[in-house]
Amino acid sequence: MARYIGPKCKICRREGEKLFLRGSRCYTDKCAFIRRGYPPGSHGKTGRRKLTSYAIQLREKQKVKATYGILERQFRKIFHDATRTTGNPGENLLIALERRLDNVIYQLGIASSRTNARQLIRHGHIRVDDRKMNIPSYLVKANQTVHVTDAMKKNALIKKSLEERDPERIVGWLKLDKEKISGTVLRLPKREDIVLPIQENLIVELYSK
Repeated sequence: MARYIGPKCKICRREGEKLFLRGSRCYTDKCAFIRRGYPPGSHGKTGRRKLTSYAIQLREKQKVKATYGILERQFRKIFHDATRTTGNPGENLLIALERRLDNVIYQLGIASSRTNARQLIRHGHIRVDDRKMNIPSYLVKANQTVHVTDAMKKNALIKKSLEERDPERIVGWLKLDKEKISGTVLRLPKREDIVLPIQENLIVELYSK
C-alpha cells in the first residue's frame, strides 16, 4: 500500500477530530474540519451506524498512523518492538513515535508539519550531533542536538514556521534555540508529555486479537 497523497483534511474529518496535518492552516478558519466538520462521502451529513468495538479500535490505530504519517508495516514493527520493551506496550509505542526525528523537527517548530519535516530530512538538510541524518524514523536519544544545515538557516519556510510556532506548544522534553535553529533533547519523552487525544489501549487490544 502506497502512502496516502489525497486531501489531508479528509483524514481529520473521517476521524472526527483535528490531527493538525497541514501545519499552520489547521489553526485558521480555512481549516476544512471547521468548515465541514462531518465525515467525507455522500452519507457524511446523515451520520453513520454505531461503530463496533473492532471498528473503534481500528479507527484509533488509523488515527495514530495518520497523525505520525506511518504505513501499516512500519507501524506494526514499531508496536512489536514496543511489546518487547519493559513497561506498558501502548505507552512504549507512543514514546517511540514521539522520538522519531521527523516528529522532533515538527515539535521544535522547524517544520510546519511532520510531512514537511520528513522532506527536510530526506533532502539532507538536518543534522544530529553534527552528523548528516536522512532517515525520518531515526529515534533521538537524550542529550542529542538536532539542527538544520547552514545553507538552510535562511530558508523562508523554516523562518515562517518558527515565527508561527507558539513557544508554549514546544514540548517539555525538547529545548529550542531559535537563533541557531537547533534543538536539544533534554530527556526522553514520557506518556504525560504526549497531549494528543490517543487511547493507546485500544491499539494494544486490536493487535492482541
